[in-house]
Amino acid sequence: MTGRPLLEIRGIAKTFGGVVAVADCSMTIREGTVVGLIGPNGAGKSSVIDLVSGFERPDRGSVLFDGVELIGKRPDQISRLGLIRTFQTPREWRDMSVIDNVRVGRSDLKRESIWRSLVSAGNHRDLEKRETEEVRALMTHYRLDEVRNRRAVGLSGGQKRLLEFARIAAAKPRLTILDEPMGGVNPVLGERIGEAIRELKRAGSTVVVVEHNLPFIEKTCDEVVVMDLGTVIAQGPFGELRDNKRVVDAYLGNDDE
Repeated sequence: MTGRPLLEIRGIAKTFGGVVAVADCSMTIREGTVVGLIGPNGAGKSSVIDLVSGFERPDRGSVLFDGVELIGKRPDQISRLGLIRTFQTPREWRDMSVIDNVRVGRSDLKRESIWRSLVSAGNHRDLEKRETEEVRALMTHYRLDEVRNRRAVGLSGGQKRLLEFARIAAAKPRLTILDEPMGGVNPVLGERIGEAIRELKRAGSTVVVVEHNLPFIEKTCDEVVVMDLGTVIAQGPFGELRDNKRVVDAYLGNDDE
């Protein structure tokens, strides 16, 4: 697999009340790839995401993002480095308008705190205008124009998922981790989500997709990481994993399944 290592997970482990959620888990995500993270329920996928994104802290191990250690950093600090994650249920600022939800993704707090104090008022207006144009283009692209002034709480489940992708595209992250983006969506929206993931890759974002929909993973991802019992048991192109007995026994099942 081409691309330099962007995310390096090295021997992380986590227990909750004596229950092992993650056990000596290591994997490498290379820049410019779309990687599927699969495994049976209880394999530790969600726990790994929480550890990488700062929502939990491992008992041991290291997580490097472009060489920067993430362990000990807060979720907001990690997101400012260019690593963002979604949740199984789309999250939005419920009482804000749809377009303001997308604007939040576009804002860069570090840049605003420094940049705004340096640019002239005229240049600042030009910057604001360009950002507004970008946000409006995203609203059109994700078919949210008609609801742009509606409170986000009133959106349908599918619209909330599209809003999530519009906000990701606005943020322009270096690495995006998607937690079950296909959960509860219809086939038409599923196709749109697949295309949105490919658009993120074309825009320069590396993507990790946690998903149970194996046909979607096979169609969308460059390679797959398989977890079981809190650790990685295989990593490689989806086609190669079909013949891996350990993977088949843990997750894929037989051909009839």
